[in-house]
Amino acid sequence: MQNKVPLYPYSAKDAMKRGEIDKWRESFRENCACAGGIDILIRENFDGMHLKDGTVEKIVELYGYKRVEHVLANTVQERRGDGRFRPDNRAWAESRYIPEDEMHNYCFAARSHSAILDGFISNYRKLVMDLGMFDQKQCEPDSSELDYTGKVLVLSPNTLKEEYWSPENQLWLARSGFGCSPTARGRSILCTCLGDGEQTRWNRNDFVGVLKDEFLPDWAKESLKQYQRQEQAEKQGMQLGGM
Repeated sequence: MQNKVPLYPYSAKDAMKRGEIDKWRESFRENCACAGGIDILIRENFDGMHLKDGTVEKIVELYGYKRVEHVLANTVQERRGDGRFRPDNRAWAESRYIPEDEMHNYCFAARSHSAILDGFISNYRKLVMDLGMFDQKQCEPDSSELDYTGKVLVLSPNTLKEEYWSPENQLWLARSGFGCSPTARGRSILCTCLGDGEQTRWNRNDFVGVLKDEFLPDWAKESLKQYQRQEQAEKQGMQLGGM
């Protein structure tokens, strides 16, 4: 059963400034427990050559994707110069933001052998990849400069709760709001989820970017056509009503 303690994204120093040191302490304890859990699972499930199937799933079930990723990335960052991590795993870890937290970062780094951890990280990354989530690679490279009105946007996994991690919950049609403009002071965007039709407001910064047309799945194309027809009908109704 997954732990419900939220992953705290700031350092202890920043937490003190924000009056949130209790949240930091709770999250830090879970980070340390997660790192220890990874070491225990490796010790119990590594046969000298391979990790048993399902090992990574066990730690994710306990601590969630976000915390496991945080701990694994921190572990690699704490071992800078260690050549036993594959370049792609090293690049993956370095691309994750881990706040500098004095000696605390060392405390939630896993202690297992680097070569075994490298395989563990590869298995974790495959587990996430198999979810089929969208990321920046499928988005327009100049998304930050685009007007979002009428565009299909990719919601960041960091914004979603993990129980909603699926591509169906990531794709949103931007309808209106100051946040559609890249230069507006307001950041709010009224959106419709292409997965289930939910309407809500998100912040512009909650999105990874604008999805490239080539990556729009068939189910999303059908939803998009439906909402576009509805918008067209509403506009025609308003025009007729004003005559």
